[in-house]
Amino acid sequence: MPHVLLPAPYDFELSTARFRAYGPDLANLWCDGALWRVVGGGAVRIAAVSSPDANAAAAAGAVAVAVDPCDPAIAAEVLQLLGAPHDLEGFTAFVAASGDPVLQGLLARFPGFRPPLAPGPFEALVTAITAQQVSLFSAVAVRNRLIAAYGEPGRREGPGGPAPVVHAFPAADRLAAADPEALVPLGLTRRKAEYVVGVAGEMDSLTGLAALADDEVKARLVAIRGLGEWTADWFLARQLARPRAWPAVDLVLRKACSCLYADGRDLPTAEVRALGERFAPFQNLTAQLLLLGNTMP
Repeated sequence: MPHVLLPAPYDFELSTARFRAYGPDLANLWCDGALWRVVGGGAVRIAAVSSPDANAAAAAGAVAVAVDPCDPAIAAEVLQLLGAPHDLEGFTAFVAASGDPVLQGLLARFPGFRPPLAPGPFEALVTAITAQQVSLFSAVAVRNRLIAAYGEPGRREGPGGPAPVVHAFPAADRLAAADPEALVPLGLTRRKAEYVVGVAGEMDSLTGLAALADDEVKARLVAIRGLGEWTADWFLARQLARPRAWPAVDLVLRKACSCLYADGRDLPTAEVRALGERFAPFQNLTAQLLLLGNTMP
C-alpha cells in the first residue's frame, strides 16, 4: 500500500480534526474515515494505516499514513498538509524540561497531535481572509462556496473506487481575473471580496517568502491591502511552520492564555505577547496546543 511516514507518536484523526470541526471542508474533505485532497488535478485519499505497513513503520519509530494514489509530488504535498515540517521531537523535549504543568498536561492528553499546514501560500492567505472577524463555522461555509464556484473537482481514475466530490482550492490566477462583485453572493463582504481578488493579483510578487526571515515575511504581507498582523502571524504558523510564530492578537489564543495561565483574567495583547517569550523557540506549537486544549473536552 502506498504511504508516507511521520515520526511517532502521530494521531491522524486528532491532527486532522480541524478539517471537520466547523463543517465539511470541500478542499480537505473528511469522508468515511479518510481525508480527501485534490493534488495535480486528481482526488487523493489520505487515511490512517492498519496493516503490516503500520507495524513496520512503528518498529522504525514512525507512523504510516496511506496515500492513494501516490507519487513523489503527491507525497510532498500530503506531508506538508499533515504538518511534517513541525519539530515535534524538539517540542516534546522542550515541554518535558520546561516545568510548565499546563503544557505538560496538554501534551500528555494529546501526544499524537501534529498541527496541519496549508500546502500553498494562496490557500493560506484566502483562508485567513475568510476567517477575519467571523466565526469559523461562517468562515468555512463561505470558503466552501468560493471553492465550489472557482475550484475544479478532482478526478479519480483507476481501481481506487469512486471518490467523494472534493475540489481543488481555487487557483490564484483564476480569482485574480474575477470581479469582486461576483464573490459577494458567495457570502464574502465587498471588502473581503476585494481583498481576495487583490491578494490573488499579488501572488507573483510574493514568491520566495519561505526563504525570508519572519519579520521580512510579515513586512511583505502587511503591505498588501487586507492583510494585517493577525493574518501574517497565522501565515507564519500554518503555512511556513515557523517555530516562533505567536499570534498574540488572536482573540481565541488570548482567551486560551487567560483561561490556562491567568485564572480567567482577561489578558491584554501586550501580556499575551510577553507570555509567548517563555515558550521560545516553540511558540507556534505551543499556541496550537493551547488552542486545542482550551476547546476540546
